Amino acid sequence: MSERVIEPKSRGFLFLDSHPGGCEQVVDEMWQAVPAPARADGDGPVALVIGSSAGYGLAATIAGLARVGIRGIGVCFEKAPARRTGTAGWYRTAATARLARQHGRDMVFVNGDAFSDTVKEQVANILAERFGGRLDYLIYSVAAPRRTDPDTGDVYASVLKPVGAPYTTKTLVFDEHGAPEVKEVTSAPAEGDDIEQTVAVMGGTDWERWITFLADRSLLADGFTTAALSYIGSPLTAAIYRQGTIGTAKAHLEATARTLDERLAKTLGGRAVTSVNAAAVTQSSTAIPGIALYVGLLRGVLGDAMVAPIGQLVELWDQLTGARPLQLDDEGRVRLDSWELDPTVQNAVADRWSDATSDSITDLADPDWFSDEVRRLYGFSVPGVDYTAPVEADVPWPTPIP
Repeated sequence: MSERVIEPKSRGFLFLDSHPGGCEQVVDEMWQAVPAPARADGDGPVALVIGSSAGYGLAATIAGLARVGIRGIGVCFEKAPARRTGTAGWYRTAATARLARQHGRDMVFVNGDAFSDTVKEQVANILAERFGGRLDYLIYSVAAPRRTDPDTGDVYASVLKPVGAPYTTKTLVFDEHGAPEVKEVTSAPAEGDDIEQTVAVMGGTDWERWITFLADRSLLADGFTTAALSYIGSPLTAAIYRQGTIGTAKAHLEATARTLDERLAKTLGGRAVTSVNAAAVTQSSTAIPGIALYVGLLRGVLGDAMVAPIGQLVELWDQLTGARPLQLDDEGRVRLDSWELDPTVQNAVADRWSDATSDSITDLADPDWFSDEVRRLYGFSVPGVDYTAPVEADVPWPTPIP
């Protein structure tokens, strides 16, 4: 693919192309936002991040590399450049690999279906051959529309639906000219096996399978620690999220954490936790009805006091590695969302939610910030990037240094 000018073309919040230079700049900014390394001596711990190219998983990868000095493997599932550009995660992974190499971090990136045993076997082989057969940390951050069961071949599909009854909520959209609008959208309730299908994709089944797969090959180090990234969110979005099909899957993920924690404590002196992260604009969250409006209003209330995913994952790594005390709630979860769920903040967002209309939204929220954040997910609206200049989109997948 020759160099060309890449323009942002979208269908709603979904962009058809990604900008390599913008994606690279986003990764650079995230790395620069990480405080000085907590340790600088010797080799860092060996870590595996599943879902390493986007959202909180990308933040976990960059924070681990820059703050903790991890080495290890990132797993993601991205499309290479072809007729269209590569996916944004393809370019972000290339940029992350470049920075890791510059800072002397040995990080290998595997592109494939994390639900498959083929990828699990590939990762196991890399751990055994390149990293001494020892894994210290596993971060699980997977958001996917479907999953194929490796044992049966059955394909499960996740859905975003309320449970029990239809749900009508406000949501934020942008018209063809980019002007923000507040509209109502109604979601039909889960039916048939929607809940079971969603749990099969987004629950803890695959996370536990990864742990078992690696444990059976004696690849887990003494004291091995694993964390799955989760979300609870506001009462304003609970009906479609925490009390909906996705929330049921998250509850299964948390139950899996308790099972794994007991098992790892007995066998390795290790532990398993879920990390409840706070709201952010991600490619996954923009698909959830009402979340766009909620996050825009949250930004309107807090402004720059919102903690970006990279800041949240620095905190998580500090707790997992002992740089700060591990702080768990009554259900054994790390809580990184206290600033979001503070009652004063939630009351202010709720008041604005009630008053939000297309006429008032620019006074109550920060729709320009939200729109820019969505565009940044694809490498657009990034300061310092010349979008009128041709750019090479045919960026190769990073190969590890021998």
